[in-house]
Amino acid sequence: MSQPSAFRVDVLEGARIAVFSLKANRLRTVLTTLGIGIGVATLLAIVGIIQGLNTSFHQQLATFGANTMYVSKFPWMIKGDWWKYRNRKNFTLDQLHRLRTLAPFVTAMSPSVSRLSDVAHGGEQLSTVRIQGVTHEYLNISGYEITGGRFLTEADDATTRPVAVVGADVVDGLFPGVSPVGQSIRIDNRSFQVVGTLSRKGKMVGESMDLLVFIPFKTFYSSFGKGRGFEIAMAVEDASRIRSAEDQLTGILRRVRSTPPGAEDDFSINRPEAMAQTYEQLTGALYGVAVGVGLITLLVGGIGIMNIMLVSVRERTREIGVRRALGARKRTIVFQFLMEASSVSAVGGLLGTTVGLGTAKVVSLITPLAADVQPMTVVAGVGFAALVGLLFGIWPAARAANLDPVEALRYE
Repeated sequence: MSQPSAFRVDVLEGARIAVFSLKANRLRTVLTTLGIGIGVATLLAIVGIIQGLNTSFHQQLATFGANTMYVSKFPWMIKGDWWKYRNRKNFTLDQLHRLRTLAPFVTAMSPSVSRLSDVAHGGEQLSTVRIQGVTHEYLNISGYEITGGRFLTEADDATTRPVAVVGADVVDGLFPGVSPVGQSIRIDNRSFQVVGTLSRKGKMVGESMDLLVFIPFKTFYSSFGKGRGFEIAMAVEDASRIRSAEDQLTGILRRVRSTPPGAEDDFSINRPEAMAQTYEQLTGALYGVAVGVGLITLLVGGIGIMNIMLVSVRERTREIGVRRALGARKRTIVFQFLMEASSVSAVGGLLGTTVGLGTAKVVSLITPLAADVQPMTVVAGVGFAALVGLLFGIWPAARAANLDPVEALRYE
């Protein structure tokens, strides 16, 4: 049989002595493990919550569709002077009709206007329900699906029929266990017949996307007044050419809106992708600060490991001297102390990972904040904890290996 290499012998011997030393100083080991564990738990809990928010936001944003655009006088994310956007002219129906003619690359287009109202049926009532006036083409833009009945038709809009398509939260609140299709609801004491129900979409930035009622666009204006401005929702056939379509649409809108040459656009083209970029910019700094706090906590745990290891070197000076006098190599001593430090860190990292994941999960259950820790984040957490132990164990390990054997033997 081949003899094991000297390196392998040093590693195995160092590991054996490290385990014996950790068992001999259980309280110290536990306290040091807690220090590094708290750091990893803090870091993973923060990262888990932030990753969950990012995942949830992008999933919700995807329901808008990658091939959609929403034209309004307001941008979705307002930066700067709000009054500058407030003073822009509202879109008109004439501009909408001209836009349909001049933008053949748009496959579906619908005006959209909304307000918050109370909705009731029988003895049940829901408050702050979003009432949205749209046309029949909106279904092909919004990403909703019909789960019962039908969507609004062109005839509904042309004749201003008092019909409605209701969201999943409205169905649950007003028609528990009963199909609402064919029944009536009251919106601000106006009666509307339910002709369809919508699939559930969930929440967007904490706001329910299912607490809504769609009614015909012209019916909305005849029922609630024409003073409100509307936005224009549209979809293009090829999502990969959305940027090109946006550039074309900008020129068409300037022409339709009679925007003077050289003047700033008096409209905003909102796309889900652009909103995602703005979201990442706004949350990027927060993410950096949160992760920085976690790293500082982990750094404190690493300093604790280094202090404990330095104490251990002093306590075992005579032992190190004996081992060096009996022929132990410097690297054997180094391996021993590095393995002690990395073992404590790895165990602390494992415990901290468990606590951090648990904390993130609890937060997601009792609050609206989502939590979604990726598998690689877990591996990185444990690995980084072990790396911290190695880095902060280098100085104590080198100090132990460089002790003079004769002076170490005299140490009391």
